[in-house]
Amino acid sequence: MQNTPPEQTPPCHCHGGFIAEHDHGPCVNHALERAATLCRERGVRLTPQRLRVLELVWRSSRPLQAYALLEELRVQQPTTAAPIVYRALDFLIQQGLVHRIESQNSYAACRHPDAVHDGQFLLCTHCGRAVELESRPVSEQVRAAAEGVGFEVSQQTLEVHGLCPRCQGGPQHG
Repeated sequence: MQNTPPEQTPPCHCHGGFIAEHDHGPCVNHALERAATLCRERGVRLTPQRLRVLELVWRSSRPLQAYALLEELRVQQPTTAAPIVYRALDFLIQQGLVHRIESQNSYAACRHPDAVHDGQFLLCTHCGRAVELESRPVSEQVRAAAEGVGFEVSQQTLEVHGLCPRCQGGPQHG
């Protein structure tokens, strides 16, 4: 992956924070176009099935499990099998286009697919929404702490569970 600053990727307001609903279509379209460009630049093939899985993940404000994706795919293609979904997800993870949320065995769209970064997520335990953060200081602190005990980090994904502003009854940020 290229090491491009995340600020160059236009923010998607619904994935960039816990805010009220908005027209998500332009965000999805931009993400799919960016994914196609990145795959072309990397010399990898973004097949129609991979693109459709990515689209479904992007259209959801909540992380999706593989079998939910399979059910959605079967609406248009009833013969779609589970291995197709898992292979597509493996490819999308490898290309940095989606993240796996380990604690939920689910998948969320990556807001910064053109930048090497660690996954950091705020996960609402009430409504299920997820927001990806990108904080280099947090990643560096984790790596430094790990190095302090002689541990070599190969990958890190931080999952923080709690309540979003809507589920707390507080103001929504936007």
